Amino acid sequence: MSCKDEGSGAMKRIYGIMLVCVCALALAACGQENRDTENLYQVYYVSNSETKVEMHEYQMEAVTEEEKLQELLKCLSTSPEKLEYKAPLAMGFQVLGTKLEEGNFSIDVDAAYSELPPMTEVLVRAAVVRTLTQLPDVKLVMITVEGNQLTDKNGNVISWMNADQFIDNDGNEINTYDLAKIKLYFAGESGTNLIAAYREKHYSTNTPLERFVVEELIAGPSGQVEGLYPSINPNTKIVNVMTKDGICYVNLDENFLSVVNNVSTDVSIYSVVNSLVELSNINKVQILINGEVPSSFASAAYERNLDIVTTPEN
Repeated sequence: MSCKDEGSGAMKRIYGIMLVCVCALALAACGQENRDTENLYQVYYVSNSETKVEMHEYQMEAVTEEEKLQELLKCLSTSPEKLEYKAPLAMGFQVLGTKLEEGNFSIDVDAAYSELPPMTEVLVRAAVVRTLTQLPDVKLVMITVEGNQLTDKNGNVISWMNADQFIDNDGNEINTYDLAKIKLYFAGESGTNLIAAYREKHYSTNTPLERFVVEELIAGPSGQVEGLYPSINPNTKIVNVMTKDGICYVNLDENFLSVVNNVSTDVSIYSVVNSLVELSNINKVQILINGEVPSSFASAAYERNLDIVTTPEN
């Protein structure tokens, strides 16, 4: 065998060893990447402005499901060093205890939790529920206040929650909220006139502003201004609200036709019309009942009517 042949064989062996090493390194890196992906979780926090939920990726170190649960709870309870966002379980209240039973995880907190502003409280729940339900052992989450069930601002009991409750009908995550100052028209005491009042409130950016206006009208006066009365039956349900070419189409159910507090039909209609026309993108309003225009309503879209608007007496 010539020196040339021996050299060629040696080079082939070297190349072969190098190829094996490269493949081994690639497989190792791939395996590490898979392990990293498997242990990557999304932890949700409350923004400093307390108007939205922020998601941050977190590399889990724990191995067992129980350890993972405790590690996520620690994340939710630990404020970041740079204070760029807020830990939802570290916002002025204390966690008194936790319990996991058959996929249901309950968190008991002290009475200070009840002092959270309504919007902040919703964001805290969203962050906690969406973080913890990533674990296969946690299907539902419930927050109790010193052993008592949580209630919303309207007194409705808030029981077991899952992540789907913080996703709108279009499948979008409810993460952000805007502060809106809207002008609403409610009925006067006689039920024959309208009185305007401003309302400043946070609303989900997943909700069109015109729908939010109608929701607030149905909710009725806040009680902060005297002399205002509901202009719409509170049992009214919204079928759909959409705006096209400056006309807002408001589709409501039949409860809208049932008047309350001797409010005239015109007052109910123009409470909706006048409130919506205050928005810059709306010029006219068409009201439908279950998709149809009632024979008692105008066939054309309604325009603003200030003739029935009065100023409250001081």
